[in-house]
Amino acid sequence: MTVTKELFGKTKSGEEIYAYHISNNAGMEAVILNYGCTIKNVFVPSKDGGKIDVVLGYDDPEVYFANDSFIGSTVGPSANRIANARYSIDGKEFSLPVNDGPNNLHTDHDNGFHKRIWDAKEGENSVEFTLKSADGDLGFAGNRVFTLTYSLDDDNNLELHYHATSDAKTLINLTNHVYFNLSGHNAGNIENHTLLLNASKFTPVVDGAAIPTGELEDVAGTVFDFTKEKTIGQDINADVEQLQCVGGYDHNYCVDGQEGTLRQAAFAKSPVTGITLKCSTTLPGIQLYAGNFLKNDNGKENTKYKARDGFCLETQFYPNSINQPGFPDAVFGPDRDYDSVTVYQFK
Repeated sequence: MTVTKELFGKTKSGEEIYAYHISNNAGMEAVILNYGCTIKNVFVPSKDGGKIDVVLGYDDPEVYFANDSFIGSTVGPSANRIANARYSIDGKEFSLPVNDGPNNLHTDHDNGFHKRIWDAKEGENSVEFTLKSADGDLGFAGNRVFTLTYSLDDDNNLELHYHATSDAKTLINLTNHVYFNLSGHNAGNIENHTLLLNASKFTPVVDGAAIPTGELEDVAGTVFDFTKEKTIGQDINADVEQLQCVGGYDHNYCVDGQEGTLRQAAFAKSPVTGITLKCSTTLPGIQLYAGNFLKNDNGKENTKYKARDGFCLETQFYPNSINQPGFPDAVFGPDRDYDSVTVYQFK
């Protein structure tokens, strides 16, 4: 097991961006940037003895300064959507940037946690990243300290351990927005990947806004049913309003039996390479996003990423939980630390 770092570039203000390489004895390697606590590469051993990079990303640090698709980024302090860009805690109202129609998406496109330098501390097989955020920063209460520890073991488990403390009640809903393509980051469309989700319910959305209605709907007998393995593309273009209003799959699934313990939420496989991905999490939700609007001409190795060239499995609290009393509680503070674990295992 080794951890090394190299200079990747500098921010516009001159801060140094480092790439941390975490390697195991099985030939797998993950590359994490301290800019945005971003997953840049995940190299998985292939059948022919080589390695395949199975996540989308950029070779040029300046492309990450825009990164409208949040490729590989840690999103926070609030991932996904907040209705009307407003929420309240104990009667106090908070306003967020209106950046997705009338709503808020991923906190702030220009100043969110994915656009900041995190402090880094290297371990034997891990890197712990830390970010401090003052009371009022980005429209959130509390002086907060966030840590995200990436670790890699010899069973090819890439673990993301999130922890946060706050001296006031505050909304916290962190995720990582890594895009997977198990055939290789430059292999094109992912609709032929098979996927299984340990989720018998999902949260339907309001047409045109992608805000959950507040209902939990059964997937059985619908195009949203991944409780039995099927390809991502089998039903993605079906004439169903819930799909058409967001261009395909971009929905939160409710992980079955989730009570804060580490449980398998998803399993995916490439028919080309045979590489598999098992996603386990302690969080109650997982957003399946099929990269419906992905477009970037500046991908790694001069790749032009197109719609549905990568898919996301974003572990999270349900979108807009803060405004839905029936959804899991995403408020944390002096008496309740935020703590979650997500593991991506590659075979």
